[in-house]
Order: sequence, then C-alpha cells, then structure tokens
Amino acid sequence: MIASPSQVSTLVIRVYYEDTDAGGIVFYANYLKFMERARTEWLRTLGYGQNRMAAEAGRIFVVVGLDMSYRKPARLDDLLTVETSVTRLGRASIHFAQRVLREGELLAAGNIQVGCVDASSLRPAELPKDLRATLESIQG
Repeated sequence: MIASPSQVSTLVIRVYYEDTDAGGIVFYANYLKFMERARTEWLRTLGYGQNRMAAEAGRIFVVVGLDMSYRKPARLDDLLTVETSVTRLGRASIHFAQRVLREGELLAAGNIQVGCVDASSLRPAELPKDLRATLESIQG
C-alpha cells in the first residue's frame, strides 16, 4: 500500500457558477472533474505531465473504474480541498483514494482506478519505468 498521511496531495478548488445546478449546489458529476484535476496536478508536481507522457512515452491514462459516495453538498463560492493518495500500484494501473472537503468536513469520497494505455492503440500498457520508480519511492 502506498498511501499514508504524509503522502496525500492536496488541491484547493473554488466552486464557480458553472459547477452548480439551478439550486446553486455542485452538480454531482463535477466532483469527478475536481478529482481529475487533483490527480493531474499531482502527477505534474511529480514531473509527469499528461502531454509529456503521451509524447515521450506514448502512454495516457484512462479511468477504468470508480466508486463514489456523496455525503454533503458543496455550494457556489465554497473553497474545497481535494485530497489524493495512491492506494495500489498495478503493472498498468494506479488506484487512487480521493476526498473532497470543505473546511475539513467530508463532502464526497471516491476510489478511482486509472489504467495506463498505449496512446495510439488504447490497449493496456505498462506504466513508464521512471513513473513507476517515482511511485515506488513514495511508498518508501
């Protein structure tokens, strides 16, 4: 298992009008967008931008599974924190646990499985060796 409290990445996101429904509440699917941004930014901080990986390694990520639970609504202008941690590293996949919080209060939580695929064929492909090494070093 990779995740521990010191290995949690955070991204702060403001809720904009475009994120809400007619009632001013964040539309449920937008939590997935927030989580996607958090995973993408986490990879970027490790030095693995999505464009670079596609161009240099011929690899991209696709979501292959998820399990979400929604606890409380977020609203227009809320400042949210998205926490991201890796819970499992596969040959061609990364499993993430993600939580969306407002001032420490849990609003939504998800387990997302991301598959690594060849950028041209979209067939499963091993994680790039340097990325795997970085993720394993996080594991300690």
